[in-house]
Amino acid sequence: MSDNSAPQRPTAIQYLRYCYGRPLPPELRDWVRNDLAGPGATIRMIVRAVVPTTLILAPFWLFPTDFMTRLSMTFPIWFMVILFAHALNKVWRTHMLRMHGLDPELASAQKRQRDAHIHRSYVERYGPRPESADQRSDDI
Repeated sequence: MSDNSAPQRPTAIQYLRYCYGRPLPPELRDWVRNDLAGPGATIRMIVRAVVPTTLILAPFWLFPTDFMTRLSMTFPIWFMVILFAHALNKVWRTHMLRMHGLDPELASAQKRQRDAHIHRSYVERYGPRPESADQRSDDI
């Protein structure tokens, strides 16, 4: 007798392919939704970029040279990977949500919930925005 209440997880091969842009089967949609829009999604995406970069840069630390030379060979690359991973995080998560047939607005749902009190106080103070106002996708 199998336990169907446990959430399904991708296999190791499926997970590696998913990390680098391949879609998962439709039965794993709940896992994908939590992975891309749940708590910690931003950190998970940055770690997925940093781990392979660290593995590639690690051999440079084996060169027989001083600490500052090793640091100057690896840190700029590593730092830029973190910077770009953070900058493109929402774009990548939105793309992956679309690829899996999920609502791309889920990528910013936590931010909208976190900032909802700001928007409510704006409405209380100035009234609702007019219908003729340009509505952006990040507006609540």
